[in-house]
Amino acid sequence: MTEPTADNPGSADAAGVTRRRVHPRHAASLVLWRDGPSGPEVLMGRRHHALRFMPGVLVFPGGRVDRTDYKAPALSELRAPTLAMLRLSSQASLARALAVAAARELHEETALVLGEMRGGRVAPDLSCMDYLSRAITPAGRPIRFHARFLVAPASAAHGELRGSGELEELRFFPLTGLAGQPVMRITAMILEEFQAWLGMDQPARDARALMAIKGRDRFSAERKWPSSEAP
Repeated sequence: MTEPTADNPGSADAAGVTRRRVHPRHAASLVLWRDGPSGPEVLMGRRHHALRFMPGVLVFPGGRVDRTDYKAPALSELRAPTLAMLRLSSQASLARALAVAAARELHEETALVLGEMRGGRVAPDLSCMDYLSRAITPAGRPIRFHARFLVAPASAAHGELRGSGELEELRFFPLTGLAGQPVMRITAMILEEFQAWLGMDQPARDARALMAIKGRDRFSAERKWPSSEAP
């Protein structure tokens, strides 16, 4: 079968290996979260059960950047700190397109609207997004992404949650219940970053140290804590 999650950044690590050189494609995923009865919850879905590699693994909604994302109108623009964090690894036009792609993919995969619908397309509310981290799929994979992970509150989205078929069991999962769930290593690291982000106020989130995940166990510091704000 054609893999329905082939465009999802969280799926690339399960795609086997190849000897040919594959250039990473720009992509974005959105960590949509809310407070639940047992604490914070994140919106995730499972890779299709019929897939050969890693069936049932949980991933965030997301996908690669389209050309139309560069010039798509938005309901609001990115906050300056969020744009600055995205620009550490991209030009301004790509930084904005990544955020637009995150909102578009959220709608395509879950039917939720982060913003408002205009002419059949989401005009996203980019101002509600924060930046978490970025990750590059290890070399040797036939599908590689340079994925940026953004975060937004579920209260900023509206609509009825329903899947498009790309992901199964699409729902909000409590962070406390994810320990026994199958997730990719990169996804697990993003979840750790998200939990650290949750414990900060907005000024600390905007000034925090940033790490890039390059491969399975390689990290690079993109930005350190300012000396006056380091924990």
